Amino acid sequence: MKALVLEEKGRLSLRDFPLEETVGPRDVRVAIKVVGVCGSDVHYYTHGAIGPFVVRAPMILGHEAAGVVTEVGAAVTELKVGDRVCMEPGIPDPTSRASRLGLYNLDPAVRFWATPPVHGVLRPSVVHPADWCFKLPDQVSFAAGAMVEPLAVGVHAAGKARVKPGDVAVVIGAGPIGLLTLLAARAAGCARVIVSDVDDDKLALAARLGAARTVDVRREPLAAAVAAETDGWGADVVFECSGAERAAAGVFDPLAPGGCVVFVGMPLAPVPYEVARAQVKEARVEHVFRYAHVFRRCVEMLASGAIDVAPLITRTFPFSEAVAAFDYAAAAPKGEVKIQIEMEG
Repeated sequence: MKALVLEEKGRLSLRDFPLEETVGPRDVRVAIKVVGVCGSDVHYYTHGAIGPFVVRAPMILGHEAAGVVTEVGAAVTELKVGDRVCMEPGIPDPTSRASRLGLYNLDPAVRFWATPPVHGVLRPSVVHPADWCFKLPDQVSFAAGAMVEPLAVGVHAAGKARVKPGDVAVVIGAGPIGLLTLLAARAAGCARVIVSDVDDDKLALAARLGAARTVDVRREPLAAAVAAETDGWGADVVFECSGAERAAAGVFDPLAPGGCVVFVGMPLAPVPYEVARAQVKEARVEHVFRYAHVFRRCVEMLASGAIDVAPLITRTFPFSEAVAAFDYAAAAPKGEVKIQIEMEG
């Protein structure tokens, strides 16, 4: 099958790739319709590795996907040929201690699409366990279905924060994950969400998505802006979604006493952690690694209209131009949020 293959750091090709997948009793085959370009995909392309995950052999990219079931295993009863689905890309070991504790996203043996050496889904079809496929209602497009995976990160973050109705939250970073965390925080009950970034186009989109205030941190300190919005008290929750070392180092400044910081973005270098600054506020600190138990809820929110992800999809490329799509994403054009690739045929 033709696939988008990361041959090595800095080199992509769209070529035939020998890959045979047999449909087992609890598997389904899915014809891929839309795939989102994730920052991790781009990072593998530009750097060849993320932490301990190193690309050592040609690997198919892509893990944010939706498609149509074309074949079902003998023991699959909940899905049928023709069903429209999105897929949770990580397959844990169901017998592992982490999985049995409900922490399957932390299972060290999890096989996650487009994480070396596991192939991703920028190809015509994939075989996947039915248990990790989620039916899309008719009103949820394939494009929206491919957004369930990044939306799950934001919904998981809101859950980790234990958001309460009326909370004031800060989202640092207005990239795809930050904007989806904004939507998740609003859906979870936050009365006001303040979003910071250095891209005024993305901040304008954040305002259209419901941010009560946007802060360009090149021109205004975030802590001062939050203080002005909260009578000097601070935010109940701070979501660090940028992964920028400088931003992550200052997360306790805009936080209210007794508030919660959730680290969502993953810094590429160590970040100073000022324990005393956290202690004097008795800050609760949470961390997010992917997500768990939220895919079905994300689909329900899209179906009900509680969350609309369409404004975040800023550019779409055909599969035949997948290499160009990645080059475009790697250039990080101003104002671009989520780039998607539509499979042809």
